[in-house]
Amino acid sequence: MAKSNRTLGLVIALGLLCVVGAATAGERFASLDNLLTVLRLASVIGVVSVGMTFVITGGGIDLSVGAIVALSSVWATTLATQSMAEDFHWIVMVGCALLVGAGCGLVNGLLVAYGKIAPFIVTLAMLAGARGLAEIIANRRTQIVRDQGFIEFFGGSVLGIPVLVLVFALVAAGGWVLLNRTTFGRRTLAIGGNPEAARLAGLKVARHTTLLYVLLGLACGIAAVMLMARTTTGTSTHGGLYELDAIAAVVIGGTLLRGGRGTVVGTVLGVLIFTTLTNVFTLNNLDTSTQAVAKGVIIVIAVLLQQRLANRAGESHAR
Repeated sequence: MAKSNRTLGLVIALGLLCVVGAATAGERFASLDNLLTVLRLASVIGVVSVGMTFVITGGGIDLSVGAIVALSSVWATTLATQSMAEDFHWIVMVGCALLVGAGCGLVNGLLVAYGKIAPFIVTLAMLAGARGLAEIIANRRTQIVRDQGFIEFFGGSVLGIPVLVLVFALVAAGGWVLLNRTTFGRRTLAIGGNPEAARLAGLKVARHTTLLYVLLGLACGIAAVMLMARTTTGTSTHGGLYELDAIAAVVIGGTLLRGGRGTVVGTVLGVLIFTTLTNVFTLNNLDTSTQAVAKGVIIVIAVLLQQRLANRAGESHAR
């Protein structure tokens, strides 16, 4: 019941934002073109946020997602990678981005799970390292995607729906099934709720934690491919502040920051709320500083509500 109430609250919040957008920006907001624009903008950070949902539900955190997206995009658009793609197929670029993302996630996971280093420290180091490596590989230059087949495929649409939006929908649907309908999801919830109890119950906590970070890294690789298609570039500046946006969307969606409870549906709604908010602000010519303040206020309110609900749940359980 509480979960459905949270989802309903998010739907109402999104609906109110749409009403405000239609009232203040009129047809510019309510048009089909603007709706597709919002969905395209939401798709990239949405994929990262779905991956972040698993890590936070499992009791972790990742501050390096934006840097991993940047590194994946740069590595996949180097002259060597694009030359291989020309000789074979653009799928080489996609595979490269996914491998780089998953590799970064593996490093994070191993250091957190087996190195026993705090996730905050590990991912902060990855943030600096991955962004720096991306700058070195690209020589601080923007690399242009030359493969027209790649651009046409990911920049196209199916039945009027952009491919990027379909990718986001598939990732979200897969994430929901993985979290709610599989043993992997149940283990993630158990480890996030009480890792020691999960270990005593026979779960391989370290291995599972590592897999969670690999999963998030893979999501970053997918997001890098989508960003490469949307901008036709690979650059070390991609993914700026993605860690903030992803964590904010996950928290707004109802996933507990301390782990043990997660919701992919809530995360998707959280992403749509923030993207719609940005769109409304942009259409009304409000500056980015105001947008940042609004996001910060929303995040604080969401965390306060989480704590209040958690305290109430604890009191009722004690009774």
